[in-house]
Amino acid sequence: MATERLVEDYHPQTAAERRLPERLILWDETLRDGEQMPGVHFTPEEKLRIAEALSDAGVPLLNAGIPVVSEEEARAVRLLAEAGLRAKVLAAGRTVPGDVDAVVKSGASHIAIFVAASQVHLRYKLKMTQDEVVAASVSTVRQAKQAGLHVAFVTEDTVRAPFDFVERLYKAVLEAGADRLVVADTVGIMTPLTFRWFLREFRRRVGPTDWSVHCHNDFGLAVANTIAAVEEGVTSPHVCVNGLGERAGNASLEEVVMVLESLYGYKTGIRTDRLFGLSQLVEELSGVPIAANKALVGYNSFSHEAGIHTHGILANTLTYEPLQPEAVGRGRQMILGKHTGKAALVEKLKERSARADDPMLAELLKRVKERGEHRSKAELQRFLSEYRALFEHPGVSDQEFWQMVESLGIPMEAR
Repeated sequence: MATERLVEDYHPQTAAERRLPERLILWDETLRDGEQMPGVHFTPEEKLRIAEALSDAGVPLLNAGIPVVSEEEARAVRLLAEAGLRAKVLAAGRTVPGDVDAVVKSGASHIAIFVAASQVHLRYKLKMTQDEVVAASVSTVRQAKQAGLHVAFVTEDTVRAPFDFVERLYKAVLEAGADRLVVADTVGIMTPLTFRWFLREFRRRVGPTDWSVHCHNDFGLAVANTIAAVEEGVTSPHVCVNGLGERAGNASLEEVVMVLESLYGYKTGIRTDRLFGLSQLVEELSGVPIAANKALVGYNSFSHEAGIHTHGILANTLTYEPLQPEAVGRGRQMILGKHTGKAALVEKLKERSARADDPMLAELLKRVKERGEHRSKAELQRFLSEYRALFEHPGVSDQEFWQMVESLGIPMEAR
């Protein structure tokens, strides 16, 4: 007897248009770009805890940080490099010989050498010509290769740079020995359609290669753009747990993984049942709360209150859930409140083998709705006030800064 099809799946019909790589190497940036989120700081020991969780979940490549930044950062990279993780440990550096030396000293097996590419970055930040950027890039790539490192070459703001320069620069570093090329949408201005065009043009000009993308979320498109890149055959997309990162963050690890696993049927090699625990660990150590409505790992992702929804879920979870919560290490919650229906109450009563006749059930429903509608918001408003105060001014406060200035005896005008 044929199995009844309960939902249609249109995703496979577009498979011919995709160039999904045979093997995906997820490149996690939580410990580098994730930590660059304002107010976030990981100790070396905290980085190790997150790295162990990432490695145990099956993430194959971790950016541990930029060792030239500080002694503590260098210690963190060494700690991860010596921890015997299954994941490969990468460290980053600029196109500066000292940065490459610091990565070599850290013990990391992989390096990401980065430099800006767009005219605005070259003119106002680096104050370098295109020729100077090419020369510095080629020199440091050769230095890293001679040291025995696996070399990824990254340009910041790739997608806003002149394409002729992008082509020239990437071809030069490939010839110098770069193993992997990284295209960055540094300020998140790509759309999936535009990004597909850009990547196809990149491949046409530069040639087939082991390549990667780094997508920011300024317009909320980081995951969509990353998936578009994987559809174009990109082998090493960058991700961050909980979508942490500069400004609005990076492509979310859990979202990229579950889109590929659940919607595309693509095996990423990630233990998806570890994703929620990993998300909570990073929430705890970063101090950045997960949004209640965050996809997959937000606290409301598998919660249901509306009567129509809970009735459907109790009949068949496919009605209002695209996947089982256990797939990402979650559970399902039926929330009692203003929108609750009788079906949810009947199910709730079963927890203690309780039964209520219709009049009693109607009265119970009335009381639940009244409590939901009249519950005080004072506690929530206090929390939101404290949350805003903390995240509007993360890091060192103005008061702390001026106390430091005063303690150093730096002259300043009286106010």
